[in-house]
Amino acid sequence: MNQDNFYSILGVNENATQDEIKKAYRKLAVEHHPDKGGSEETFKKISEAYDTVGDEKKRTEYDNKRKNPFFGQNGGNPFQDFGDIFGGFAQRKRTVPDKVIELDVTVLESFNGADKVINYSRNHACNTCNGKGGDKTKCGACNGQGFTQVTMGTGFFAQVFRQPCATCRGEGELYKTKCGTCHGSGTKSETESMKIKLPHGVDEGQFFKMQGKGDFSNGIYGNLIIKIKIVPENNFEKNMNDLIYNAYLNLDDLKKDTFEIPHPVGKMNIKLPNDFDTSKPLRVKSKGFNGGDLFIKLHVKFKRG
Repeated sequence: MNQDNFYSILGVNENATQDEIKKAYRKLAVEHHPDKGGSEETFKKISEAYDTVGDEKKRTEYDNKRKNPFFGQNGGNPFQDFGDIFGGFAQRKRTVPDKVIELDVTVLESFNGADKVINYSRNHACNTCNGKGGDKTKCGACNGQGFTQVTMGTGFFAQVFRQPCATCRGEGELYKTKCGTCHGSGTKSETESMKIKLPHGVDEGQFFKMQGKGDFSNGIYGNLIIKIKIVPENNFEKNMNDLIYNAYLNLDDLKKDTFEIPHPVGKMNIKLPNDFDTSKPLRVKSKGFNGGDLFIKLHVKFKRG
């Protein structure tokens, strides 16, 4: 578990309300955003802290773990793990690593909550051997138990430890013959296609978990984790809940009172200020994501002569 104190990172006390945590996060995120010259490492820590304590359920789990480091492990019994040291060997639930893929989402797709089709390579159970990898027999080294016993010390101080069998790698079985299709891996790689609906305002670094849509391993299917990457599109950018548009104006545009931009919900006429300053973006309130604003960066571009 990360040893950083998430409350200290956000600059709030442990009794802060969710609204206070949210306000603190927004302020720090703006100050330390890499696009504004902030430290990327600091920004990541701020985002990690808010992702945890900004969610009531995750915050409760985080607080419990801080008060009791054994919370959530083996039913909360802090002595359960020590049984393995002195000879106990508990049957562990089979787990499969999550499959993580990165999904490019354009700014406008994020704004519109678009449908996305994902194509990714996925390991399925081999049809020939049903994912078993071939015919197996009981391991003679551990008699099919998957572990061997090792005695350390002598006399009164002797201790018996159990460790995974080195011959079968803790599986308790060895191959008699391997499957000719998958050569013992138990899997075959196929291209999977999936259609998902993006939520409005989906942001950089967000994760979505698809249960059972990952790779086949150890007799079960793991989960698919989709990591979002926001990419600019048609001069639009995204900064948290703010929508940013880069407007490129020529000399003729500067002589007009207004100019037009292609906002996702429809074209908008923007009034040019009398004091034209390209270092300051124009702001249109509540035209961004989830109540955020639209910022228009002004760029002057023309050919001389």
